[in-house]
Amino acid sequence: MPATCDSQLDDIEDMVSAEDPTPNNRQFARKNIVPRARKRNQQENEEDLQADSIIPGTQKIWMKTWGCSHNNSDGEYMAGQLAASGYKITENASEADLWVLNSCTVKNPAEDHFRNSIKKAQEQDKKVVVAGCVPQAQPRMEYLKGLSIIGVQQIDRVVEVVDEAMKGHSVRLLGQKKDNGKRLGGARLDLPKIRKNPLIEIISINTGCLNACTYCKTKHARGDLASYPIDELVERAKQSFLEGVCEIWLTSEDTGAYGRDIGTDLPTLLWKLVEVIPKGAMLRLGMTNPPYILEHLEEMAKILNHPRVYAFLHVPVQSASDSVLMDMKREYCVADFKRVVDFLKDKVPGITIATDIICGFPGETAEDFQETIQLVKEYKFPSLFINQFYSRPGTPAAKMEQVPAQEKKQRTKELSQLFHSYNPYDHKVGQRQHVLVTEESFDAQYYVSHNKFYEQVLVPKSPEFKGKMIEVEIYETGKHFMKGRPVENARVFTPSIARPLEKGKVSGLT
Repeated sequence: MPATCDSQLDDIEDMVSAEDPTPNNRQFARKNIVPRARKRNQQENEEDLQADSIIPGTQKIWMKTWGCSHNNSDGEYMAGQLAASGYKITENASEADLWVLNSCTVKNPAEDHFRNSIKKAQEQDKKVVVAGCVPQAQPRMEYLKGLSIIGVQQIDRVVEVVDEAMKGHSVRLLGQKKDNGKRLGGARLDLPKIRKNPLIEIISINTGCLNACTYCKTKHARGDLASYPIDELVERAKQSFLEGVCEIWLTSEDTGAYGRDIGTDLPTLLWKLVEVIPKGAMLRLGMTNPPYILEHLEEMAKILNHPRVYAFLHVPVQSASDSVLMDMKREYCVADFKRVVDFLKDKVPGITIATDIICGFPGETAEDFQETIQLVKEYKFPSLFINQFYSRPGTPAAKMEQVPAQEKKQRTKELSQLFHSYNPYDHKVGQRQHVLVTEESFDAQYYVSHNKFYEQVLVPKSPEFKGKMIEVEIYETGKHFMKGRPVENARVFTPSIARPLEKGKVSGLT
């Protein structure tokens, strides 16, 4: 079992020394004690009362999560456990007694926001507990000094850490979950949680990865691949549907590598999961790197064609230059990426392929960048995540010769302009599509739904549509969305006989 690191709490055995009087001596010495009254001022009494009156489990907690869906899942589990133990989770940071800050280490801006939030909390005299990839990877950072830390594999102990933080103690739990020496995927999947969206269940199928990308800091925090058993993942999905969930997201640092450490693979898991997905509900697969999906292309095409699985796959290419990919240690070439995309586009008509690109990686030449530009022109990806390169401390890429900042900005701007020069959905006006309605738009004017290809479709805010699959006709498109009007007299599918949990309610307690 993981031990407490850098804790300021002493063990009870360490608080008694050999020189201390024995109980018998203390009893005998009482005869020589002359009681003397001692006056205590009112301020001392008030301070003692305040210290003694801190009862953990009754305070208000504010949580903030940065980063990927895996991190968001961890945040939901931590919130659920805290609420189940009596703490009140609040969305109002100023009224909270303690802030739990769940960090992301992928890029500098995310860590900057995290660091600034710690400073802000301290300025407001809030107690702070930090979690996520930043403190896991670099627990000795100066700005984390004196703070309690929950490691990425210790989220099932968040209540213990928050309890001690409320008392003014500092506790650090950074160990790994192991069974007979073998690293596990992480905390149990059946822990209480509060879903950010009661209609969407995020399930982490594994943690860590098999790669050693030279720019990646997440590897320092999440470590090597460790997968959850299939039966535990299927049970978590079944429980979610019983609580009114209609959409499941599978997440990890690399879903394509799932199972390689426990003698199974991703297609085997997916076929087991589709058996328990009710009609009208959908499954979305998370990010997979090219090397680990190549050997499963045939099976993956069959699964992505399943009516209850979104025909959507996120496959990061990062660069279309083989020399840059080699410097990144991505373990594939551009031809491998193209093979994945071409095969799936042929076997899964209409599939959405999302990808990531890093602009200005160390050593990237103008010619390398133009190869990336040509790839985007060729495939016109409807979903493209463009990232200007940020060197992360402690990574090999941070020691490489850097591309000048102005050049990185210019390349990022050029690629962004190319991406916004085409509209992927114009040809879909007039189409009829079945869409699953799961959330509200940012401007609160529409409900957000997704079609079979996980393309965003905005629909009217009719309460009866929430959590349902409806048929719409597309009448307008934009760069990132379509708008649809419900087809008259069309059948509405509901995925579950169970009503969704109310927002903020704890899952897994029944």
